[in-house]
Amino acid sequence: MPMQVDTLTKRLLFNTVRVDTVLEDGTHGSGTGFVVAHHGPHGQRRFIVTNRHLVEGVRSGGLVFTQAHEGQPQIGTRFELEIEEFPHAWFLDPNSDIDLAIVPMAPLERAAKEQGVQLYHHDIDTALVPDPTTLKAFDALEEVLFVGYPNGVWDHVNLLPILRRGTTATPPGMDFEGKAEFLIDAAVYPGSSGSPVFLYRQEGGSARGAARAPLYFLGVIAAVFYREEENQLVAGPVPANQNSTLVRQSEMIDLGLVIKSSAVVALIEEYCRRWRE
Repeated sequence: MPMQVDTLTKRLLFNTVRVDTVLEDGTHGSGTGFVVAHHGPHGQRRFIVTNRHLVEGVRSGGLVFTQAHEGQPQIGTRFELEIEEFPHAWFLDPNSDIDLAIVPMAPLERAAKEQGVQLYHHDIDTALVPDPTTLKAFDALEEVLFVGYPNGVWDHVNLLPILRRGTTATPPGMDFEGKAEFLIDAAVYPGSSGSPVFLYRQEGGSARGAARAPLYFLGVIAAVFYREEENQLVAGPVPANQNSTLVRQSEMIDLGLVIKSSAVVALIEEYCRRWRE
């Protein structure tokens, strides 16, 4: 069925790609990646962003896209791009404590084109990353929207991800525990790893000061908090494997940890410093 991608939230459906992996133990995992466009000194470049824990140490992997025809999405027409030596294709954040990985889009699009396929996607422009002044203008409690494949759930017929909502649980303008991270109060499940998180105002309402746009790219889901024992909470990576024993033996408490989007920009700029196309 044709779909007119003519609203902000409809475009968000095509920001993400599904990351499918085969883990070292032979089990299958899934997570979320998304396309980011960044304007630098050498022009615009595009990358797929996800978590490093989704790509490190896996046996094989691929990315699932919707195909395009004459610039329009071919809803339900799938193209899975298998990536050779999948774990080694990704550029990991030099700081091993930062759970981010990127891969440039250009070679992926060339590989698809060689197979006669055009990929349909919408970019998240890094211009949507709030600057420090804007971050300070956000309230402690803001509504957030995130996009991905929780528990592997998606519309596999139409190839569409799941849109979910929540709120900030710590002020996005502050660094939670001294790191470039904040918490959200939302149902974060396996498969949500790598989901982009947005501050979204449907009516275009504005907060204090400079925070007036309807959409900001706030960050990337990387971890979820679990209750392991009475009165003991721990944060752990959102597992790619929906059958994870960690999920079965622990109770998730609907608190997700989000790496701030400024860290995504820093990683892209580090990549661009090292490799110029």
